[in-house]
Amino acid sequence: MQRRDVLKTAAAASLASPLLQSPNLQASEAASSLLKGQAEHVISIWLGGGMGAMDTFDPKRLGDPAKKVAGSYYPGIDTCVPGVQVCEHLSKMAPLMDRVTAVRTVNHQVIDEHAAATNFMHTGRPVSGTVVYPSLGSIVAHERGAVADDAPPYVLIGYPNVTRGPGFLGAKDGYLYLTDTSQGPTGLSRPEYIEPERQSRRRSILQSLRQMQNNAHLEAVKDYESAIDLSLQLSGPSFNQSFELDKEPADLRNQYGGEFGQRCLLARRLVERGVRFIEVSHNLNFINGTGWDVHNAGIQQQHTMIQELDTAVGTLLLDLEQKHLLDKTLIVITTEFGRPPEFDAGGGRGHQGSAFTCVLAGGGLNHQGAYGLTDEIGKKIVENPVSVPDFFATIHASLGIDYTKYLYDGDRPVPVTDQGRPIAKLFA
Repeated sequence: MQRRDVLKTAAAASLASPLLQSPNLQASEAASSLLKGQAEHVISIWLGGGMGAMDTFDPKRLGDPAKKVAGSYYPGIDTCVPGVQVCEHLSKMAPLMDRVTAVRTVNHQVIDEHAAATNFMHTGRPVSGTVVYPSLGSIVAHERGAVADDAPPYVLIGYPNVTRGPGFLGAKDGYLYLTDTSQGPTGLSRPEYIEPERQSRRRSILQSLRQMQNNAHLEAVKDYESAIDLSLQLSGPSFNQSFELDKEPADLRNQYGGEFGQRCLLARRLVERGVRFIEVSHNLNFINGTGWDVHNAGIQQQHTMIQELDTAVGTLLLDLEQKHLLDKTLIVITTEFGRPPEFDAGGGRGHQGSAFTCVLAGGGLNHQGAYGLTDEIGKKIVENPVSVPDFFATIHASLGIDYTKYLYDGDRPVPVTDQGRPIAKLFA
């Protein structure tokens, strides 16, 4: 063999060697390069309607609704992070922004319509006619499970909705929901007239019925039975003590504020109980008339929602920190889209999905105060765009979940985050 041929053969073998590695070895090498955080829990705060970034976490020059001059509705104020400002109504969070990163360049191309955008901001994907995609909460529940055996992995403090559901993952990764913070989820509290002995007999009958069925091998039946088992487990006094907010000091409850603040306090108690993922809906019944959907005159009461958010989240941050839970608990604030800097005919704002803000706090991340840059009126992204899959991948990475893996709808592979990549700077 000529020297030239030997060199060709060696070069070809060198190029081919990665392809000859076993799949397990390739997977191992890929896993070693994954970003990985230390969070154990997520408290996800949902601002239904569309929070305007320039009126909250990405203030710009002041606008004028009357003269139709685009810009912020409120002045900005300095925070504890040099160069980072927030709206004047976020005065409690301003001195805490070193524990926070306002991701100012989140974007999607979903039609600016509430239902479609809400679905996208919960699943990371548009609605499909062939696949029912799982929500972020359900994927976290599927991958990590509950922290404690006597707790559910996923609790929704808000109204049930398919966008929050488990999709093809099945009922075992669904949520437990409630709307009233003064009591546990409806159906989990045993009526007083059902004594323990009677409850025990009912469980024996249920077990007998299970043994009689012929289709116990069906996955759907297994999922249903798992849900029954969990509900029976959670119907006891131990888990339901989580909802006894009157056990908290009165001054702390007052610091959290009204109904939304009490939901945030309950979320902290559920973290202590061992729940992995809690979604908390803000302004559940549109107490200001419009929620965050501030078209026309609806913007005139927007400050009340911002102040309520500020009070509750600011208190939650300090409360978790005092209990040494902040590094273990990632707080996420999301909304379906933002608002444009221009004012509509009634002085309010329309919808904008091309550039808006979502917020991360705690969770042991290397917080920046703010990440990404928009132009002088918040209309366009200038630096560091973050797609919704990227934002979801950052959440997964913070929890130690492999954001590159695939889930399976039957034998159909579905990527966890639709190829999202985490914000690496938060893990430095």
